[in-house]
Amino acid sequence: MIPQETIARIKERTDIVALIGETVRLVRRGRSFVGLCPFHKEKSPSFHVHPERGFFHCFGCQESGSSIDFAMKTNGLDFIEAVRMLADRAGIPIEEKASDASRIHKSERDELYAVNALAATYWERCLGLSESSRPHPMASYAIHELEKRGMPKPGTKSPEAERWMRAVAAFRIGYAPPGWDGLSRFLREQGISPVIGERAGLLVAGARGHYDRFRHRLMFAVVDALGRIIAFSGRALATPAREELSKHEPSAPSYDGDPPAKYINSPESPVYKKGEQLFGLFQAKQALRQRQQAILVEGNFDVVSLHAGGIENALAPLGTAFTGEQAKLLKRFAPTVVVLFDGDAAGKKATRAARVPCQEGGLDAMVATLPLGKDPDEIVRAEGPAALMARVQEARGMLEYLIQDALDDQRFQGAGVSEQAARVRAVVKLVADEPDPNLRLQAKRLADELSNKLIVRGSQTTDLTQLERLVATALRAPADAGPPEPTRERRLTSDERFQLAVYGALLDFPSLADDPGIQRGLALLEGDVALATASLRRYVAAAAARVSNHRASPEAESEASSTIEKTLDAAEFLATLPRPIQSFSARRLASPSFDNASDARAEALANISKLERALEKRQKLSTISVLERSASTLDAEGEAALRELQELARRRKGLGNRGE
Repeated sequence: MIPQETIARIKERTDIVALIGETVRLVRRGRSFVGLCPFHKEKSPSFHVHPERGFFHCFGCQESGSSIDFAMKTNGLDFIEAVRMLADRAGIPIEEKASDASRIHKSERDELYAVNALAATYWERCLGLSESSRPHPMASYAIHELEKRGMPKPGTKSPEAERWMRAVAAFRIGYAPPGWDGLSRFLREQGISPVIGERAGLLVAGARGHYDRFRHRLMFAVVDALGRIIAFSGRALATPAREELSKHEPSAPSYDGDPPAKYINSPESPVYKKGEQLFGLFQAKQALRQRQQAILVEGNFDVVSLHAGGIENALAPLGTAFTGEQAKLLKRFAPTVVVLFDGDAAGKKATRAARVPCQEGGLDAMVATLPLGKDPDEIVRAEGPAALMARVQEARGMLEYLIQDALDDQRFQGAGVSEQAARVRAVVKLVADEPDPNLRLQAKRLADELSNKLIVRGSQTTDLTQLERLVATALRAPADAGPPEPTRERRLTSDERFQLAVYGALLDFPSLADDPGIQRGLALLEGDVALATASLRRYVAAAAARVSNHRASPEAESEASSTIEKTLDAAEFLATLPRPIQSFSARRLASPSFDNASDARAEALANISKLERALEKRQKLSTISVLERSASTLDAEGEAALRELQELARRRKGLGNRGE
């Protein structure tokens, strides 16, 4: 565990404006900074960052939190990972209460990240596309493969060429030479033991020592959500000529015989589990957050080609079918995924298989289709990125796609009644397994299509009736009242407005809670506002105690109030509040109404006076009511007093109405 004192120090040391400013353009507005929200699409900035409190809040999508929350949301990290990331950034060592075994495991992981980064650098240099590197003599094979996929020739000056160069750099694309030990020798020169290279999956132990796992391949780096290289994927290239091998890599193996595997991927390691990572996720993060949608394709080249074409929310599974763990990882960044697999039989099968993982991960799954035998990369090269995006925009829901796939296939029309019935039952199972009752309703229209096709085939009426009954059963969702009716926000009473104004002023400047003039009015607060104010005062008291303990000079006295403001942990404080008032509190913490404490104090005192007058009015009216109910027992003197009190109340009411 990481001590709470360390976490607090990390939050205090982290400049939240600088952190968020790396992905969001922020502009100062009063005591806050504003910008376009990174968590949803918007045209006008509603995302506020309050530097003193280390807190952000979006008025549009209601996302809010601390610097740790921002690191978690934008990088797909858990709490501990986010704390470690910010600790490294702030230069704060983390003294975890961990066992020796845990520390050794962390050290091993760090070694693997480092050796993978070195391997990526070596292969990038061998490819030679950067100005500072010199290509390997046989890098032309890798460059030719990239050109086949749409990359302009090196040295071309055009926007397309620039986009491709950025994509090549972003995905750390390189070339693994054909020799046995090119990388192995490079790592030795860097002082890296071949045993570490073997643990990372870069080297293989043989009878005569270690040799390179990846040879004569176009290399793609696999990067985790934090940008750390955890593995590699190597694509086979055209067979090199013997003459070239003899000249440039005389010790290289022969490439005669059976063609090599199209792709070779790193084996799993302490930092890499292929069923838990996604190729291109790190590069797609910002686009995923902004568009709230991912495009899931099959291959590495599909991802790179789409990114080079400006479609930067594309990513792919890694050498395996899409898994539930990958879906859960993706859900941290976007709620919706469009499955855009190849248009062949294997692609259709993979699309059908993606339904369950999407459900497990809580993703809203859509399906876009491609012509038979085509993949996204080919569409982009032949027709351009806009043509591919048109297909993405026409995507159907996963359930609708699967049902249409079962019904619209030519095999349905050519099948016998028994096979048609089996297909119908398969469709019914799809509907029955759908957890969303609203999606089940779509099957009614599709059930009608079923009936029409079965009638065309000449099905017996009894068969058709049974099938329709089966569909109807599947459509019958468990007792569900349906979506709740939208509720109109209740209009606040004048007393509630006065109380929120007092509470809001205290949120702007929490140190005002110790002001004697304001304290007299806090007893007038009620309900959630009273509970929230009490929680705020507890935080202020704790902060004041810390300031008092650390006050070293009279000059520090003047800084006490400012220190109290800065020590309010907004995210932690919000978690203590009643839910109905959390939203108001988050908005006010992120975007205070007052820039100085004197104005906030005046606002609080003015509204406390209004609350006092309102209370006095209610008390007098209550007294009048009691007297009126017992008027029959009053003597002449009591009746005169009653008339005088009534007249006073009427005059006071008239004055109050004119003043409000």
